[in-house]
Amino acid sequence: MTQRETKTLTPDNAGLACAVKVLASGGLVAFPTETVYGLGADARNDRAVAGVFAAKGRPDFNPLIVHVASVEAALQIGVFDHSALLLAEAFWPGPLTLALPLRDGHGIASLVTAGLSTVALRVPAHPVAHSLLAAFDGPLAAPSANPSGRISPTTATHVATGLSGQIDAILDGGPCPVGLESSIVGGAPLALLRPGGLCTEDIEKIAGPLSKAGSGIAAPGQLASHYAPGASVRLNANHAHPGELLLGFGPMQSDLNLSITGDLTEAAAKLFDHLHTLDARDAPIAVAPIPDCGLGRAINDRLRRAAAPR
Repeated sequence: MTQRETKTLTPDNAGLACAVKVLASGGLVAFPTETVYGLGADARNDRAVAGVFAAKGRPDFNPLIVHVASVEAALQIGVFDHSALLLAEAFWPGPLTLALPLRDGHGIASLVTAGLSTVALRVPAHPVAHSLLAAFDGPLAAPSANPSGRISPTTATHVATGLSGQIDAILDGGPCPVGLESSIVGGAPLALLRPGGLCTEDIEKIAGPLSKAGSGIAAPGQLASHYAPGASVRLNANHAHPGELLLGFGPMQSDLNLSITGDLTEAAAKLFDHLHTLDARDAPIAVAPIPDCGLGRAINDRLRRAAAPR
């Protein structure tokens, strides 16, 4: 792949105008959401979307999330039933993605959906993402802005480390406050396709009990090995073995700690940043047990995929 000059843009009027110009010409722009940084391309442009897969080294059977500015924009792309509308009204803008049947005349490039008859849609809450989508006035296909399968980026520096020279610009909006990818819900019966930055319990208060996801790839982020550092990862470790680095949780001795106080929201926000920091030290990583409740379910999902055989 030809090396590109990767510009870092500030999220002011000039930076947003430059980002929109790049996207309109079929280029790639990384931008912050409340979850992680996304790698944006015009979701209607086949060549631009192909560039996302090439830059990330992403397998083309793994679909992308389409980010839009509003529920109204989403309604032009996906078919919403009653439950989907209730969830959109309750949680958009926010860290929830809905996998929905494609609407006739949707205009989305076929690569985005990886051949599926459904599309993953989200309205992000981050003010920079909202400003970019409003200024671009169109849908952006945007997986996480990192090489495929590696640790997701929660800062512009993480993006630059992984993709500098492969993309056109990075819109620097500071650290992502949630720090975990969006929760994905879809299918009939309605299923949790990927746990994420919105607690499953909160989703079920609106939609009722969710089914378990099937074994196939029905949405982004379902590959068995994903979100992985270069080093090996050992889970549920109460101490480090010789040569390992320990990522702690709660009051314990560790190299880095997700939350000394055992706060799962803090742990989610720090997870990928701490994994990036430890990975740079080029040693195996041991991770302390994380409670499997609330946001802990999403944290454990990411850790299991990070630790899976590659």
